[in-house]
Amino acid sequence: MDKILRIDVGAPGGPKATEEPIGDYAGMGGRGMTTSVVYKEVPPDCHPLGPENKLVIAPGLMSGSAASSSGRMSVGCKSPLTGTIKESNAGGTGSQALARLGYAAVILEGERQGEDMYKVVINDQGVSLEKANDLKMLANYDLIDKLKPVHGEKVSVISIGTAGEMRMSNSSIAVTDPEFRPTRHCGRGGVGAVMGSKGIKCIVVDASGAKTRKPVRPDEFKESNKKFVEGLKAHAVTGQGLPTYGTNVLTNILNEAGGYPTYNFREGRYKHAQNLSGELQAENMKNREGGQPTHGCHRGCIIQCSGIYTDKDGNYMSKQPEYETVWSHGGNCGIDDLDAIARLDYLDDHYGLDTIEMGVTIGVAMEAGVIEFGDAEGAINLVHEVGKGTPLGRILGAGAATTARCYGMEHAPVVKGQALPAYDPRSVKGIGVTYATTTQGADHTAGYAVTANILKVGGDVDPLQTGGQAELSRNLQIATAALDSTGFCLFVAFAILDQGETFEAMVQTINHMYGLDMTGDDVVALGQKILKMEKEFNEKAGFGPAHDRLPRYFSREPLAPHNVVFDVPDKELDSVYNF
Repeated sequence: MDKILRIDVGAPGGPKATEEPIGDYAGMGGRGMTTSVVYKEVPPDCHPLGPENKLVIAPGLMSGSAASSSGRMSVGCKSPLTGTIKESNAGGTGSQALARLGYAAVILEGERQGEDMYKVVINDQGVSLEKANDLKMLANYDLIDKLKPVHGEKVSVISIGTAGEMRMSNSSIAVTDPEFRPTRHCGRGGVGAVMGSKGIKCIVVDASGAKTRKPVRPDEFKESNKKFVEGLKAHAVTGQGLPTYGTNVLTNILNEAGGYPTYNFREGRYKHAQNLSGELQAENMKNREGGQPTHGCHRGCIIQCSGIYTDKDGNYMSKQPEYETVWSHGGNCGIDDLDAIARLDYLDDHYGLDTIEMGVTIGVAMEAGVIEFGDAEGAINLVHEVGKGTPLGRILGAGAATTARCYGMEHAPVVKGQALPAYDPRSVKGIGVTYATTTQGADHTAGYAVTANILKVGGDVDPLQTGGQAELSRNLQIATAALDSTGFCLFVAFAILDQGETFEAMVQTINHMYGLDMTGDDVVALGQKILKMEKEFNEKAGFGPAHDRLPRYFSREPLAPHNVVFDVPDKELDSVYNF
């Protein structure tokens, strides 16, 4: 990957594509690339939907190679939801395709002229930009159906649904999966709205004429990658739990721990959690025609934590809903019907919405009395309102913080305007530190302290005590920033945290790909460099220590069943970036 594709959407006569050498961005991929470009090229005080913002799409450093589970793609910009720097990543086929064609980044920049929407087509012959008003306001599944006869099913599509075109702050960017379905989403932060503001409906990537990227040291690469795969298969989480039950294996675990937010974060256990469990979900998919409890979101994935969800008659409903989705639309909203949740998951993907933000927003709306807790049909109707852009839908599509503000509510479980994910910070305090301090707004993946707090992976830190939580979050945020740059799936972290030899195999796989001699210390340094850039960008955008806090009610209202509050001292929160 040695070139960058820039698309100036404001060029005279319509958007114009130009290619340039990677230059000063050499050595960066994924989150490292998106953060570097936004840090250097986007004014921190700009409006996220203004011409000065840029949308950066970057495959990970190892994408397009034979390295296992390396197909993650990052999207970065200034976020319309949080106002901070943002990176959101997804699996699917897009990252591998862009990387095999040699692109380290695609940058959408400039000011859209007029109301036309455009389609970008990238292949081994070059880049073309086509006016595509016939694709306007198509939801993602409908868009794919329209593109299929033109481009076939072997291409990758990166697209926005109706939410992105309407520039909603909760809008995602979809990436097609191996079955050519728009199921993998860069969900968080409203990145779809930035793509919509640039007038780009979709990017079609045809890498059928491109070969797998070759490592500098092929024999050594093959050997280290083999050891890496063996380590992933040997770990209980990546080799057994995730492939068997998917990410939703966490429902029973978090519910038992009292950290499963229920009824808009009012309680820590859901009485009907067994109806939402990964175990039941996997059993359904084993017994239903067409269902798959084990499936990869991209080729080359060894973990296989995804799935395909069908109804009782064997009809496709959605990708198998992941833990965060099952929680946000399920226990958080008092809904215990997996089929209804699969329908909600489909609609979120269809319209182009982050399932976490959407589910939390519905929970806020339920507490406000818009519909009752447990009303699955009502929840489905609310997502349709968002997809259609009705006045109510516009409010809900702006996210949980805006919805709570419109209904005069304090109970908005958000940090920097972004909804909290599926772990209550009062009973999983390490993740609470991450929610509060990450540069990204509340985001569990930024520093997944659930590892040591709940799963006892990579250490054991009592989730109910304040001690050690800041250090845990700090170390994980640094490691995650680096890992997000590689293209490796975040879930490899379970194995590399517990198995030193698997971590070493991963580092050596990168080394042999590029002809480097990195050590673990170099990985840490990369993570620190990325976080420092993100922190500085946010500071220039007006964010300070006062923004690195949870809503006060988490420190005031005890959470059952442990009757605990979030009480990690502010000075500990402020120490997270002391490195």
